[in-house]
Amino acid sequence: MTEQTTVGTVYGVGLGPGDPDLMTVRAQRLIRSANVIAYPAPDSGESFARSIAAAEISAEAEEIPIVIPMRTERFPAQAVYDAAAARIAEQARAGQDVVVLCEGDPFFYGSFMYLFERLSGQVPVRVVPGVTSLTGCAAAAARPLCARNETLTVLPGPLEDDTLRHMLARGGAFAILKVGRHLPRLRAVLADLGLERRAMFVAHASLPQQQAVPLADAPATAPYFSMILIPGDDPYASS
Repeated sequence: MTEQTTVGTVYGVGLGPGDPDLMTVRAQRLIRSANVIAYPAPDSGESFARSIAAAEISAEAEEIPIVIPMRTERFPAQAVYDAAAARIAEQARAGQDVVVLCEGDPFFYGSFMYLFERLSGQVPVRVVPGVTSLTGCAAAAARPLCARNETLTVLPGPLEDDTLRHMLARGGAFAILKVGRHLPRLRAVLADLGLERRAMFVAHASLPQQQAVPLADAPATAPYFSMILIPGDDPYASS
């Protein structure tokens, strides 16, 4: 009789916005004990996810970089995630737990969701939530986003201008993610709608190079890890 190998678990671990101190205790524990670590990585340069968790990764751990080209044009992302999921599933079926690192939170614009889609139902998968970029940026800006019955809308920066205008016209508080090269266009839209006056620009939240300034004082260009926050009209208003 062939001895059956216990199937390992895949953990999608949120790392928070960048400062290693913002990782959860559970995230640290899982990373320290992991024999197999996977993480997204650019095709050149350092993996941001790995850099956050570097102090917790064992020197003996097997590492699986998931190389995602940093391109403005489309690339075969599906093939990248297919290959990574196959390799991770192979490790799990061999009895190894696999920790997949994810900046921020795995299910808030996190790349782990694409692996979850492929692995769920094949091997055990667990998600460990992390501090999101949204809450990290709000803390950096030192501005409450909304209160009481105000709504909060999250918008991706690459949305077309007409769509952005339609959503912003609904009112409430807003967070615009994935700013990067779209910053000049977004500033123009917000200025035209009269929203620039209460908008905040945050880049590299929680890191030493963090910037958190009124949008009117923002630099001309923005890094990928940046966000525009538009708090509600008056979160301190009395009832």
